[in-house]
Amino acid sequence: MKTLIKLFLTNLKLTIRNKQLLFWSMMFPIMFTFIFGFFFGKGSVSAGTVALINQSNTPVAQTIEKTMSDSTLFKVQKETDINHARELLKNNKVAEIVVLPEGFGNPTSTENKIKLIYDPGNATTNAVVQGFLGEVINQTNYQVQNVKPLFGIDQEKTSSRNLSYFDFVMVGIIGMALMNSSVQGLAIGMSKYREDKILKRITTTPLPSWMFVTAEVLSRLIINILQITIIISIGKFFFSAHLYGNIFLIYLLALPGAILFQLLGFTIAGFAKTTQAAEGMATAIAIPMMFLAGVFFPIDQLPKWLFTAVQILPLAPFLRMLRGYSLETTSPLDNPINVIIVASWILVLLGLSIYKFRLAEE
Repeated sequence: MKTLIKLFLTNLKLTIRNKQLLFWSMMFPIMFTFIFGFFFGKGSVSAGTVALINQSNTPVAQTIEKTMSDSTLFKVQKETDINHARELLKNNKVAEIVVLPEGFGNPTSTENKIKLIYDPGNATTNAVVQGFLGEVINQTNYQVQNVKPLFGIDQEKTSSRNLSYFDFVMVGIIGMALMNSSVQGLAIGMSKYREDKILKRITTTPLPSWMFVTAEVLSRLIINILQITIIISIGKFFFSAHLYGNIFLIYLLALPGAILFQLLGFTIAGFAKTTQAAEGMATAIAIPMMFLAGVFFPIDQLPKWLFTAVQILPLAPFLRMLRGYSLETTSPLDNPINVIIVASWILVLLGLSIYKFRLAEE
């Protein structure tokens, strides 16, 4: 046991001293957390800044201006000169221009249409602004004509919890961080050990192979715990992220994912002949999985054939379990297929890593 502890501490020191590994393990997920937090976290402006030119003094125009200013969908910047506003739009300082023409809101006026000026390359902002103003105008028309809407929308939330897109992404970044640090770190690290003949020297010592692997896994788990702690801390304290699951159980639930991706790293190291090959294989596996397994967006938006395929990727079911408990406090056993897929991957990768890593040429 003393030998295992010493070996664990040694591996932990070596891991911390590896600046490149720490960058990928810590700075990469931190950077993504801040980027998505600034865009979608508390106080963020999702659709950019809209330049508003209100040339009308009617109550209807004033109401629309106030409604836009109170909206959290975009930030309103008041302008008076249309040419200056066009220059701002050209230089990407505003995302769209909204013009309320003179006389707008007066039933006898011929200028009762809001003018939207936007860059076709920024269709997302235009869709948000157009949808928002369309709803405001419809309500205004009903009020002016004293007409009660005949049809409407009745919404029912499946959960009363206050969740945002950033909450969804933050949990995805946790999964991404565990995957990248384990796959990249272990695959490249073990391949480097092989090239430096360290693994061969270990086999000639009394040190059992399982003890070396266990110490390596434990040291990586410490890094994983730090990653989760940093991401959650940034999300909660800087961007008011929501996590409704018990924080200790979230760490516990992340453990199988960390082990899964470490096994994937050992498997890649077993197949790769050189450090460069391991780096290429790890990147080729991690990058597509990061974008296809649901880190940044729900995978049900994918084409049906691709959705069916990515359902069984290691990261996808792990994120479904982690998000389900972290955001909805849903037990992983409520959808056992996710548990089965993750457990199956762990068993398959365990067998492959034991077979290939043991027989890899030293």
